[in-house]
Amino acid sequence: MLQCIFLLSDSGEVMLEKQLTGHRVDRSICAWFWDQSLSQGDSFKLAPVIASPTHYLFQIVREGITFLACTQVEMPPLLGIEFLCRVADVLSDYLGGLNEDLIKDNFVIVYELLDEMIDNGFPLTTELNILREMITPPNIVSKVLSVVTGNSSNVSNTLPGATASCVPWRTADLKHANNEVYVDLVEEVDAIMSRDGALVKCEIYGEVQVNARLSGLPDLTMSFANPSILNDVRFHPCVRFRPWESHQILSFVPPDGQFKLMSYRVKKLKSTPIYVKPQLTSDSGTCRVSVLVGIRHDPGKTIDSITLKFELPPCVLSADLTTNHGTVNILANKICSWSVGRIPKDKTPSMSGSLVLETGLERLSVFPTFQVDFRIMGVALSGLQIDKLDLKNLPNRPCKGFRALTRAGKYEIRS
Repeated sequence: MLQCIFLLSDSGEVMLEKQLTGHRVDRSICAWFWDQSLSQGDSFKLAPVIASPTHYLFQIVREGITFLACTQVEMPPLLGIEFLCRVADVLSDYLGGLNEDLIKDNFVIVYELLDEMIDNGFPLTTELNILREMITPPNIVSKVLSVVTGNSSNVSNTLPGATASCVPWRTADLKHANNEVYVDLVEEVDAIMSRDGALVKCEIYGEVQVNARLSGLPDLTMSFANPSILNDVRFHPCVRFRPWESHQILSFVPPDGQFKLMSYRVKKLKSTPIYVKPQLTSDSGTCRVSVLVGIRHDPGKTIDSITLKFELPPCVLSADLTTNHGTVNILANKICSWSVGRIPKDKTPSMSGSLVLETGLERLSVFPTFQVDFRIMGVALSGLQIDKLDLKNLPNRPCKGFRALTRAGKYEIRS
């Protein structure tokens, strides 16, 4: 069980503290955590589970806000991490985003949500539909009433109807003027390319995101044309597992509004949509840089928002870089950013220039890693295709829509 939850700002300030059990966790654990975070850098920040001298810590970071949970007892690590992710999702939905000002302006609602979401250290109510019936989302009217009446509580006096339902993620007796459901396939490409252009690793993490505005209690069935390519599938609680296990069919009663129906991975892809060819040669205290970008595998749709970033090595004193397409900027933290945009048909985008090394250093000993970002609208690069979507128990014919988006995840080019 969890004993305490802290919310930390990007400067390490404790914005919110919620004690969950009779055992009080001192704030000094946050000071230890932040000191370790500053001394060890990104490797520490990326670790979801940390063992301190006195506690086990679980952490996630969203929009610069660190969600930190503490416990002294043995428990499944994924339980703590998943609960923190759920808290972050709920707060983002309630507050319309996540930042320091929003949390400070809505302290009461954040505390009320945590009171309902976890009881004595154990997760309790995490479904957004039920929470919305129990605690009114903040708006101008509720803030004015709280000032006028002096009552700052947003908790409803009546029990949500969905709590006794077999589908607690869906509010009872929903009615919409227009019945519509939209499905998005959103995929991220994670790839590593070696300095000689060989593909070391390439896989896709994808999500099936649904926006459903349907009346009553609809029953949906979705099937894919090629479900055999999917690995590590993970479902929303609304999905019935038996139809998927036997026939790879998604059968579910959807929540109202936007939600993530499932996530998946497609492993061992053999090609990438774009290539990056960096060349760095150094001699006599100067390093010459040449980088080419082009399309390796045409996905059939336009590849746009292409950006290359790399960190200049500490031994570099200055850099003079130019490009024949797009713009290149060197930021204060020695991050070089090349915004390519779309690749033109008449030329290959290239960046070239020179780096001046420290005095006494002849050659560059540490070579940068290039981070690539891009976006492809209308294509799921894994090849996953939705075959059909059937809807039952609806009063009239619904409107259905499908979209796909592929973007770069952790896409690295070694030089």
